[in-house]
Amino acid sequence: MIREVFMPALSSTMTEGKIVSWVKSAGDKVEKGETVVVVESDKADMDVESFYEGYLAIIIVPAGEVAPVGAAIALVAETEAEIATAQQQGAAAPTAATAPAPNPAPVSAATSSAGLQQNVSRQNGRSVVSPRARKLAKEFKVDLNSIKGSGPNGRIVAEDVEAAAGKAQPAPVQQAVTVPAAPAPAPAAPAPAAAKPAPAPAPVPAIALSGQKVPMNALQNAVVRNMEASLSVPSFRVGYTITTDNLDKLYKQIKSKGVTMTAMLAKAVAVTLQKHPLLNACYVESGIQYRADINVAVAVAMDGGGLITPVLQNADRLDIYSLSRTWKDLVDRARTKQLKPDEYSTGTFTLSNLGMFGVDKFDAILPPNQGSILAIGSSRPQVVANEDGLMGVKRQMQVNITCDHRIIYGADAASFLQDLAKLIETNPQSLTL
Repeated sequence: MIREVFMPALSSTMTEGKIVSWVKSAGDKVEKGETVVVVESDKADMDVESFYEGYLAIIIVPAGEVAPVGAAIALVAETEAEIATAQQQGAAAPTAATAPAPNPAPVSAATSSAGLQQNVSRQNGRSVVSPRARKLAKEFKVDLNSIKGSGPNGRIVAEDVEAAAGKAQPAPVQQAVTVPAAPAPAPAAPAPAAAKPAPAPAPVPAIALSGQKVPMNALQNAVVRNMEASLSVPSFRVGYTITTDNLDKLYKQIKSKGVTMTAMLAKAVAVTLQKHPLLNACYVESGIQYRADINVAVAVAMDGGGLITPVLQNADRLDIYSLSRTWKDLVDRARTKQLKPDEYSTGTFTLSNLGMFGVDKFDAILPPNQGSILAIGSSRPQVVANEDGLMGVKRQMQVNITCDHRIIYGADAASFLQDLAKLIETNPQSLTL
């Protein structure tokens, strides 16, 4: 039996995917649960593993090319005898550039194409292991922590475990294949079956030259779609000035313990949202969807263009130290496009902070499926008068909130900002409890 390997839907906004690298070469034996290809979605790079055992007969979409979700990117033959037939079938198939795109349909971030499952290559800074490698390590009693992975992004694959256990198999003789006579653009010749594919090089941001048009990457295109969707939402903005002297003082005291200002602001927002659940809600058809959790997303600019919003899940329940460690881990993996879908798509309220650039104030665009986003400017010394009319210097920052006017009104936003300011100005120590 010959089975198609499809481009999977790795997120709810993904319409096409780019092949980062093929972990297996044409003719290689494929085990069930073994990584076959690394795919770039609009937000992350993910391993795609096979549900079937067989032989990777032909690669239809080579590394570096793009295919629409649902399009065949390779063929897997159940037996060696079927490889030649699969190659003829694959050579006759339309290429990714000419293949008709399937009718777009809403997909769940958890949905994967038939016969495939996806994994993120890195998780929380730990060594990442393919399922087959983990099974072999247990069988051979090999310590995975002592192995340096040779797969994409340092992933430990089965060959690494076999080599560490001294059970590496001799290189099989590559089977000769018949090349179809039909002319077709051919990818580079596959490496011998025993050769390990080199990790894909890190993408280099396109450098715009004068008068030149540079295509957007997948992440930038995802941002375009989200921002266009936001234009249909009637929104309004409210600004507020917050004095940060006490917050800054607390930050200096606990910074050495790994606490970040981003985590402190996210914690302050999350605690305030407990009193204002409407600001954490979103509009649904003829109704208001109140969220069970407070998940604070924070915008992060990506090298090469675009942005992503890693999510601090249940930010109101985590202590400030755990929140800071979680944030550092999320940012590190976001930079290398290794976030799982639920780590960037489950936000219920978003922060956008440009204070580190010295920006006084700005307005943020409301993300899809959220009711509010808070834009934070820099904290600066300001000359202000106290209640007695005496002049003094205080550090202050400007914050602007953008809200969905279908469910949130001006008084709701103003009340939220008032309580947020009160917490930051008078009781920031509560953030460490």
